[in-house]
Amino acid sequence: MSTRGPLYEHVDDVERLDYYRPGGYHPIQIGDVFQNRYRIVHKLGYGSYSTIWLARDNQMVKYVAIKVGTADHGPKELEILSRISASTARHGGFGSNLISPVLDRYYVEGPNGTHSCLVTTPAKCSLADVTEAADHSPFNLSVARSISAQLAMAVAHIHELGYVHGDLHMGNILLQLPNIDHLSTQQLYDEFGSPVPELVARADKEPLTSPSIPSHVYPPIWLGKPGDEMLLPEAKILLADFGTAFCPSQESVYESYTPLQIRPPEARFEPTKPLSYPSDIWSLGCMIWAILGVRPFLDNWLFGPDDATMDQVDALGPMPDEWWQTWEEKGSKWFVGNGKPKEGRHVWTFDQRFEDAIQAPRRRKGAEVIGEEERMALFEMIRGMLIFRPGDRLSASRVLRTEWMRKWAVSEAEETWGQAASPHGSPDKR
Repeated sequence: MSTRGPLYEHVDDVERLDYYRPGGYHPIQIGDVFQNRYRIVHKLGYGSYSTIWLARDNQMVKYVAIKVGTADHGPKELEILSRISASTARHGGFGSNLISPVLDRYYVEGPNGTHSCLVTTPAKCSLADVTEAADHSPFNLSVARSISAQLAMAVAHIHELGYVHGDLHMGNILLQLPNIDHLSTQQLYDEFGSPVPELVARADKEPLTSPSIPSHVYPPIWLGKPGDEMLLPEAKILLADFGTAFCPSQESVYESYTPLQIRPPEARFEPTKPLSYPSDIWSLGCMIWAILGVRPFLDNWLFGPDDATMDQVDALGPMPDEWWQTWEEKGSKWFVGNGKPKEGRHVWTFDQRFEDAIQAPRRRKGAEVIGEEERMALFEMIRGMLIFRPGDRLSASRVLRTEWMRKWAVSEAEETWGQAASPHGSPDKR
């Protein structure tokens, strides 16, 4: 998105103010009413392509979340999530609990263009939010297992419906919000805090004259708690943000939008082959590792794609020979051959990563650590997901049938929901 235009004084914990321009965000204020029924009562969050608002549906007398896209982002997420929501309603199953239903959809015209609006159930916050609030202390182990199983179920569910999510990361996994419909707006403010309007001011001290930007912006409401304080019944998740989702049978996608740490390697080394379901599996494996610990599988300090590739080879061993041939010139900085580190260079092994990211943080907090039998089962599953060749990775349904999922994780998800969750799903040939 182009950011030419006035500069604004910085405001903490809000969306980029220079994105309020033609093609960008729609200016919204607390108290605004959409469709003659949705009254905006607070901000839930924001991203590069949307702002998300908590609204009171005066027709249904309930709270909803409204995701208002930037004008230049288009309606793709709205269309895909509507199709997934409709298919989910027909198919049912445990995975359907983990995808937010589309309650309504509409468009709004404003000074910055036409914006798609998606109405869903509100959520507490993201996993990224609760881990940050916990100062990156780990989840309780039962909670981490439950979230991991639920995420795998959600991915298996959308794969079964024929879609790839395309952007799995901590910011796109939300925690479900218990029913708050009984609270009046004032009671909501009394319990969670009122909106705090922050004045928008131009850096050059000139007055705001453009209708493209609101007079005030709002930091998001905090409905969550630190992740290390979360109890098992509070660990219900929603997989969100389908803005980069796609149906491989109908659309060829070659670019991955996931963060570099969890981006599937085929996006770099097989750029002429379209991405498909295995790209989600790579990211899912990295995510489960991060949920069980305090950081992703790969190094936190990646400065570019070459650093990511180096770290992948250090952890997983040789890449496919044809990939190495295209990368050998750059890879010779770290390796003397495919998967052979230069002498004297410290390599962070699989076991060391497990100790550093998962076990040691748990010991420091006096929390439960993973036992040897579980560790072996976990390693077998993760290694089956983090295979360089995408066609050799486990499918999502096979992930759910691994020993670690069956013996340690799915039962925790069942306890979270108070109902049985089938780990098998439908036959999956992907």
